[in-house]
Parts: sequence; C-alpha cells; structure tokens
Amino acid sequence: MPETADGNPPAAPAGTLADQAPPRASRRRRFAALARRSARSSAVAAASGLALAAAFPPYDLWPLSLVAVAALSLLTRGRTVRQGAWLGFAFGFPFFVWLLQWLHTVGWDAVVGLAAIEAAFLAALGACLVLGQRLPWWPLWAACLWVTEELTRDRLPFGGFPWGRLAFANTGSPYTPLAALGGAPLVTFAVALSGTLLAAAALTGLRLYRSRAWSPRSVLPAAGALVLSAAVLLAGLLVPVPTDAKDHVKIAVVQGNVQQPGMHFLGRPMMILDNHVKATLKLATDIKAGRVPKPDLVLWPENSSDLDPFSNPAAYDKITEAVQAVGVPVLVGVLVDGPDADHVQNEGIVWDPVKGPGAHYTKQHPVPFGEYVPFRKELTKVISRLDEIPRDFYPGKTTGVLQIGPARLGDVICFEVAYDGIVRDTVNAGARAIVVQTNNATYGKTGQPEQQLAMSRLRAIEHGRAVVTAATSGISAIVGPDGKIEQRSEEFTQQVLNADIPLRDGKTVADRVGAAPEWALAMVGLLSCAVAIALDRRGRTRTTKGQEQQ
Repeated sequence: MPETADGNPPAAPAGTLADQAPPRASRRRRFAALARRSARSSAVAAASGLALAAAFPPYDLWPLSLVAVAALSLLTRGRTVRQGAWLGFAFGFPFFVWLLQWLHTVGWDAVVGLAAIEAAFLAALGACLVLGQRLPWWPLWAACLWVTEELTRDRLPFGGFPWGRLAFANTGSPYTPLAALGGAPLVTFAVALSGTLLAAAALTGLRLYRSRAWSPRSVLPAAGALVLSAAVLLAGLLVPVPTDAKDHVKIAVVQGNVQQPGMHFLGRPMMILDNHVKATLKLATDIKAGRVPKPDLVLWPENSSDLDPFSNPAAYDKITEAVQAVGVPVLVGVLVDGPDADHVQNEGIVWDPVKGPGAHYTKQHPVPFGEYVPFRKELTKVISRLDEIPRDFYPGKTTGVLQIGPARLGDVICFEVAYDGIVRDTVNAGARAIVVQTNNATYGKTGQPEQQLAMSRLRAIEHGRAVVTAATSGISAIVGPDGKIEQRSEEFTQQVLNADIPLRDGKTVADRVGAAPEWALAMVGLLSCAVAIALDRRGRTRTTKGQEQQ
C-alpha cells in the first residue's frame, strides 16, 4: 500500500467504506452492550434503593444509608443528565415501595402511586448529582443536593410528604445529636456527606488499582476522604444533648386498643371510646388501691373518641365519667364537626374533671387522600374508593400549646411529627414537652408505627424535650430529651404507661435558627448545579470557536 511522506497510509477518499456507517451487525452488538450496561446500572440502583429502605425502622440498619448514598453517587458519576435522572428513579422507586409498603392496607395501587410520585424527586436528584460531580469538591455539593431534594419533597405537592428522609433513618446513630444544632436537615446533610466522601474514596482507590501506580502520595486523596467521612460521623458525638430540668410532671398514657387492624379498625360505634374509658376507670381503681401513683394528667390518643361528644350526649357522658373518676385533666383525641357541613376537625381537647371540655388544638396539616381529597369533584368520578372520605378535615390555624393541669405541653397530631416547622413552632411557642397523639390502627404490624416513633426520637433531641406518643393501638411510648425510649407499649393491647417526664424551657440551637440551615444548604446545592451548567456551556462555546478558527 502506498504511503505518504510521514509514513502513514493515505486517507480514504470521500465516499469509500471509511466514511460509511458500521455494518448493521456491529451496530446491534454495540446497542446490546449498551443495553446490558444500562440494565446492570439500573439493577444496582434498585438494589441500592432497597438497601436504603433497610436503613429505616423496623430494620434500623442505619449504616446502609451511607452505602446507599455512596452507591447513587458512583452510579451517576460521568453520566448524562438524562441517565442520572433514570438512575435516580430506579433507585427511588423500589426504595419507596418497600419503605411505604404499610400503605398496602389501603391498596397496593396506593403504594405504587405514592412511590412513583416520591421517586420523581429522586430522579431530579440523580440528574442534579450528575451536574454537581463535574465540579471540584463535588462530595460537598452532592450532600447539599440531598438536602435540596428533601426540602422540595417535604413541601410539594399538597404540603409534601417527608417520609424517607435520611435523618429519619439515623435517629439512633452517631449523627443524631446534630439535630440539636440544625434539625433533621443537618442530620441528612451529615449522612449524605459521609456517603459522598466514601464514594470519592472508592473512585480514587479504583483509579489507583487500574493504574497500578501505588505510592504513599497517591493514596492521600482516598485516605483523606475516608478520614473526613469518619470525622463527620463522629462529629455528632461532640454535640451536647441537654436533659436537665427543674420541673417534672407525672403522666399516664392510656392506650385503649381497637377491634382489629386495617381500614375498618373502628368496629361498632363507641367501641374505641369504651375501650379508653374502661382503661381509664381501671387506672382510677389502681390509683385508689395504691398500685400506681396518681398522675398530674392523663393523655388519650388521636381518635380515642370515635364519636363527636358535642353532638352525641352518650359520648360526652362517658368521657366525663372517666375524667372525673381519675380526677385529673385528660387530653382527649376526638373528631368534631367543622365550621360547615362539609368538614370535620381532628382535635385534642383538654377535659377537666370539674369544668369539662376546655382548650383544644386542631390538627394543622391534614393528610391528602387520607383526611381530605384534593380535586374531590374530579377525582371521585374515577377513584370510587375516595368516597370513603365523606368529609374533608378542616385545618387548624394555631400551634398546639395547651395548659394541661400543671404542665404546658405541645400537642402534635399523628403525621405532623414528620414536619419540621409544626413541631418547631410548637416548642418556640412555649411547649415544655411534646405530646404526639396518633392513631396507627390502620397500619398496625406493618412497620409504620416504628417509623413514626423514630421521628419522635429525633424530635426529642432536636428540641431538647421529652416526647410522649399516645397511640390508639400502639406504639405508645415515652422518649426522653436524649432520644432514648424509656417505655413503649405493645401493639394491639390495652395498656397504660405511667411516667415522670421532665419539663424543659431551654431552647436548642435548632430552635433558634429554624429553617435557615436547611435553606442555606439547599441553595448551595442548586447553585452548584447552576455553576456546572454555566461552565459546561462555556466549554462548548470555546470548543465551537476553536473549530471555527481551524
């Protein structure tokens, strides 16, 4: 073959086989190879999502949250934005299906539908991780993006759904005390940063393995990332968790139980109220017999009265009988008629043995599709099951700070414990301890009560307050200001917990700074994406100009 002056074969003239597309068989092989690679990546993403689900209660394998974050970082490294979005969804969908499987008591379509909506936020996270990793110091920006994702998901749509936050998988880990400084968002950031630093160390180690260029200097980046990851993990242990208190109050938590788990837990009318009345009357008998000390107040759970006592005299009389028998104020959870015929209100009412019903708190954040139906007129035409929610819950407008006997307590009802602002506002309004009135009977024996109890543990440390969970069928619990579970009930039993809890006035740093750390970290995450996009465009512009000059 003739050669040019530089010894290379001459270039093929235009129109020869060199300019033609590769053979069809070659294209098929290339496509098959890409498909196999995509399938493997998707499978690894799904497995990583399942690992993250196992980090949450009832499994509590919190180190898996670090592994899952690291895995998603590695999977999105060097991908296109579209590929990152798909991998984020492949990670998020199985994660939420397993985490939220307790919704199967409503229907598996509810599990799949909610999981798909929540996974869409992780798809956006996956796309943003691709951008953030194009910048120096990318582990930091990637960790901020996890906060950005949670901030958005906690608020949208319909007020958001905070289940599945990294912080809620780490309510008993070394990261947990960080909640006292910056709330749940700071815990999420610390967990995510440890995970992304692990990913950075793994990438450096892989490059060294492939290059076979080992030296003390070459391993420094990987070693540094590992040290920083460990330092972030251990930082929480240095945060003081104040638990001292000058005042205490004796309480009794009544768990009356329900007829059965699932959607139809109510049983016959007034059965749940009867259960709580009987348990309280037995408590009164035990007090008179000296078997238990007399409490300063008694706490009943959400929906402890299944009938509105203000429109049903029999229910009113039964509550009054129980309250007068025990002789101290009782916080009663009831559904009462709302301001119009189309609404009801989910309330905690302070019932005094002498004065009767008094101060009350109305749940501020009703659950969409559980306690109210958005777009009711349109959706009920296609989803007949929504007719089981005949009236929407009317939201309250004020915090749940209530004077119950000698204690100023903050009432939070059921899922509200998952929302940072509701609990924080209640503490800042003067609550000296927190009460979570809840009814988990629909989701009994599914892991959901354990997940909600984990949130109470985080809130205790975040606000330096004892948290008392009063549940209709379990899990009722006493959580100290240090986040430790001091007592807990069994599910689907009638049980009374007696405890002496501290009343604290001190504010944590998290109480004072509010949502500022969350917004700051989230904005840093978004800015990192904006910078990456701007640098990418600038690079393409320079390349185009260079090609034009040639």
